[in-house]
Order: sequence, then C-alpha cells, then structure tokens
Amino acid sequence: MSTLQRARCHLKAHPLALDVALAAAVLLCMLGGSFVDPHGQDGGAWTARTPDPLSLVLMVLGAAALILRRRAPMKVLAFTGTASLVESVTADPRAPVAMSAVIALYTVASTTDRTTSWRVGLLTMTVLTGSAMLAGPLPWYAQENLGIFAWTGMAATAGDAVRSRRAFVDAIRERAERAERTREEEARRRVAEERLRIARDLHDVVAHHIALVNVQAGVAAHVMDKRPDQAKEALAHVREASRSALNELRATVGLLRQSGDPAAPTEPAPGLHRLDELVGTFHNAGLRVEVARADQDTTLPAAIDLAAYRVIQEALTNVQKHAGPEAKAEVSVVRVGPNIEITVLDNGPGRGAGQEGPEEGGGHGLLGMRERVTAVGGDCTTGPRYGGGFRVHAILPVKSRPRPTEGAGSPVRTTAQT
Repeated sequence: MSTLQRARCHLKAHPLALDVALAAAVLLCMLGGSFVDPHGQDGGAWTARTPDPLSLVLMVLGAAALILRRRAPMKVLAFTGTASLVESVTADPRAPVAMSAVIALYTVASTTDRTTSWRVGLLTMTVLTGSAMLAGPLPWYAQENLGIFAWTGMAATAGDAVRSRRAFVDAIRERAERAERTREEEARRRVAEERLRIARDLHDVVAHHIALVNVQAGVAAHVMDKRPDQAKEALAHVREASRSALNELRATVGLLRQSGDPAAPTEPAPGLHRLDELVGTFHNAGLRVEVARADQDTTLPAAIDLAAYRVIQEALTNVQKHAGPEAKAEVSVVRVGPNIEITVLDNGPGRGAGQEGPEEGGGHGLLGMRERVTAVGGDCTTGPRYGGGFRVHAILPVKSRPRPTEGAGSPVRTTAQT
C-alpha cells in the first residue's frame, strides 16, 4: 500500500481529523486572499492590503464552524452563510469569507437528497449574490459578486454529483452482494436436491439388499435341518447381500458428508439407561427434577430407547428455558402393558415445556418430538396444565411398530410447539 493510500485510509478512519485539516486549509486560503488586492493602483498589479478586524474574526469563525460540517451540515451552512452575508455588506476591502459557505454548501448537497440540495443551493446563491450586488461596497457587476454566484453554484452541483456517485456505487455493491447471495442459495439448493436424490437411491439399494437378506434367511431357516448344504448356500447369499448393502451405505454416506460436518460419534446412542446422568446435568444447572420409574428394567429397542431419552431431554430443556427460575419438573417412566409411558410435568407460571406456539414465533422442539415419536409408532400429547405449568406425555411401544402411512391420520397430538 502506497503512502497516499495509507493516508486516505487514515483520514477515512478519522473524519474529525480530516475536517480539522480542511478548516485549517480554508482559513489559510481566506487569510491569503484577504491580504492580496487584485486591483492595484498601477492598473492590474497585485498589491498588499490590510483587511478589517471584523473580516478576520468572520474568517476565523467561518473556518472553525467547518469542523462540525458532518455533524450538523445545515446549521454550519446557516452560520457560514450569515458570516458571508455580514462580510459582503459591511467589509471594505472585501475578504473571501464566502469560501467557508461554499464548503458548507458542498457538504449539504453531498449528504442530502437532490431536491433539498438544489433548493438550499438556489437560496444560498440568491441571498449571498443579491446582498453583495445590492448592499455591498462594490458595483453590482464586480467580478467578486459574480464569483460568489459561480462558486456557490459549483459547490451545489459538485456536492450533488458526489452524492449521486456514492448512491450509484452503493447500488452496484448491493446488487453484487445480492447476486452473490442468490448464487450461494442456488448452489445450496442444488446440493440439497442432489443429496436428497442420493438418499433416495440409497434407500432403494439398501431396501433391495435387505429384502434379499430376509428371503435368504428364511430359506436357510427352512432347510437348515434337512438340507444343510442349501442352508449354507443361502447364508452365503445373506452374507454377500449384507456386505453389499453396507458398502453401498458407506459409499453414499461418504458422498452426503460435507467438509465441515463433525466426525461420526463413536459412543453408543443415549437411552433411558443414561437418564440419571441427564437429570444430573439439569440439577447442576439449577433445575429441580424428580424422577419416578416403574418400567421393571424393560429392554427397549435402540430406536425406541433413543426416542424416550430425547423426549425427556427436550421437555426438561424447555422447562429450564421457559418455566421460570422457581419451576420444578417431574419425570415418570412407567411400563403399561405393551407400552412405555413417558410423562414430564412442570409447575412453571409460563408455558413451561411447551414454549411459545407457532403463532408466537416459537421454534421446533415439540415438532421434532412429535416426529421422533411418530417414527416409532408412538403417541404424543403436549399442552398446558390446569392451574399452570406444562405437560408432555408420550406413549412408546416396547416393540417397534410400523410407521403409519401418509394420509391415514397421525396418532400424535400437540397443542404447542417450541
């Protein structure tokens, strides 16, 4: 980066320092112009002159006001314009106090809309030029009067041009950012569609191999005693089909993984055997939880065991988040016939385990709970308790049942959603 570029970056980062430097430069220019007389006694020769004390004061005040030009552009323009008006009417010889008004007018035009900048610009040109021509000590056609008109007009035009260029650049940048976001969203959509297609292909391939395994296993079981050779051949087919299914599964899952995805977990999936550990984490977080179990050491399938654990985890998480600091939760796990019933109650003053519903901008905790329970053929009800608090009740089969078909009516009922 060159020295000039570094200086520009430093000035952009410190706009007040830039305004101070600009005010100092404008003051030097005005002082230099006030001590020089372009109309000398020898016919056009430049001579020195001494400005009035009032002009010196007005020049200092006008330059000092430019330090605040970014914070209050209209007020600075009004102040510098008034100083220029006073100087043009009273001072003789004339001092270039109007230079501060020109800078202030440029700032107003570059920071406001076009209508405002042109209205303010015309008003400034008319007032300063008219007062200089009508009430000033010089003839109305003097070049100093015409100079005021020209410089104020150029300041308004230049400020409007700078504002238009900034707006154009911002529009181009916003359009480019929008196009980039659109491309990224389109790329993500295409990736998601491709991943879905691969998942469907995986389902078809694995389902085919599992069907072969099921058929061959049935044949092996049927002929095991009478024709062991044929049973061995069927088991070999089972082994080959299962190996093919695993290879297809491993290859397809590898395609579905992305570079930023976490590594696959190596520990077993959680279940009700880790319920005490789960409750302990909420105890440590300050939530009072009471647990009652009457499941007679029932052994659950992995999917149902995981679903029961996740239901309790999500319900307690919602109690912790939404039921208030004084809430208490009660968890019960009961074996009732062919089912396991999970109940989570809280006495919080709010919605408790349910959080806000969809109409109130809630999340998707209960939706995920519903889908998880539905996937294993269970039943889930959630809703506020009479007198306050919230209740989550899930009925899970001890043995896996087929998932209900679409359109047959879901057994899951929810009244709120996290």
